[in-house]
Amino acid sequence: MISTKYKHIIWDWNGTLLNDGWLFVDVMNDILDKRNMPLLTLDRYREIFGFPVKDYYIKLGFDLEAEPFEESGMEFIHAYDKRRYEASLYPEVLPLLKQLLDGGIKHSILSAQHQHFLDDLVEYYEITSYFTSVIGLDNHYATSKIENGKDYVKKLNLDPQNIVMIGDTDHDFEVAKAMGVDCILISHGHHHKYRLEATNAMVVDDFTSLSNLINQSSNPLILNGEK
Repeated sequence: MISTKYKHIIWDWNGTLLNDGWLFVDVMNDILDKRNMPLLTLDRYREIFGFPVKDYYIKLGFDLEAEPFEESGMEFIHAYDKRRYEASLYPEVLPLLKQLLDGGIKHSILSAQHQHFLDDLVEYYEITSYFTSVIGLDNHYATSKIENGKDYVKKLNLDPQNIVMIGDTDHDFEVAKAMGVDCILISHGHHHKYRLEATNAMVVDDFTSLSNLINQSSNPLILNGEK
């Protein structure tokens, strides 16, 4: 058994397990280019992307009074749909999941992606068997996953101290806080490291550091922004 207090890890999907920040930028730039709007760099994306995604569109310069978010948002979804298999899992994902499972730790995915896309992608990457549950949203507008998270923690019937949320955005920290569980943020995804550190959660740079941290976590990490 791995020497850790955790019995269950709740993983974010996009940017945490799946290396797809570049794809989100690429798809959005096609949409921006059609409107003669300034294009996005990955660096800028990691500075302004967030939840609810509607606010991110406003930061990009969309006039949501002239063009409802539901229209531009669905344009992104349709374009992403055509390219959704182009991203890859981070190379260390499968070895780490296997190591932790062998150590007695169970896993779930909690995502703001639509349930249909999420199920399809988890199956495509052949990792469904690693997870107890795969939980997405019932819409394409990526508002928040807090309520799904709170409901799921109740269903797990575990002491919250034995659960940790691992994600790549400050929203993942907000979700962990609402669930009352520990949070580890990984800085290779959709938010810059400085944004993650501003939450006062534990932040790691890669899966090697993450594995070391989990193996050493017999004591509480930083929960809800408090040491």
